[in-house]
Amino acid sequence: MKNIPFIAIVIWALAGCQTEENLPEIQSVSYPLYQTGEYAFEGTATFELREDAVELLIQLDGANSEDPYFYTGHLHFGNLDDEEATIAQLLSPIDSRTLQSRTVIGRLSNGNEPDFESLKNFDGHIKIHLADQGPDYDIILVSGNIGSNDTSLYYFNTHKIALCSPNYPE
Repeated sequence: MKNIPFIAIVIWALAGCQTEENLPEIQSVSYPLYQTGEYAFEGTATFELREDAVELLIQLDGANSEDPYFYTGHLHFGNLDDEEATIAQLLSPIDSRTLQSRTVIGRLSNGNEPDFESLKNFDGHIKIHLADQGPDYDIILVSGNIGSNDTSLYYFNTHKIALCSPNYPE
């Protein structure tokens, strides 16, 4: 009985000496996604530099679903209010149950393959649609400028947001 406190101290001391696992630091840059329509969603778009690629994490905040449903997202060239903004890359669908998706950023529709540094200064924006076709495609849940564009809420104006074409450039 007298040895129990001593043994506990020894175990605690040995546990404290274990080396921590050296996890690689992930470089990232995040941009806000603002509620754009009647549905109460907001979110964040985060570009993360991984060992071999740049990933875009979309994380929405709002009511999730218990049933599987997927929202459609696009990375666009240009500002949110640009009516001619071409889709740069289709994003992985956002799962309504987890409200997130991950997309590896690869070759864009203009043929460029951006790296992490160029994405930090990218002239673009992101839109997340309720559906990938039909009338619900016209409903934009969240959107936001990224990169070199003004990403502030002060600049954000839902009346100036252009609806994007559902056609992805060939």
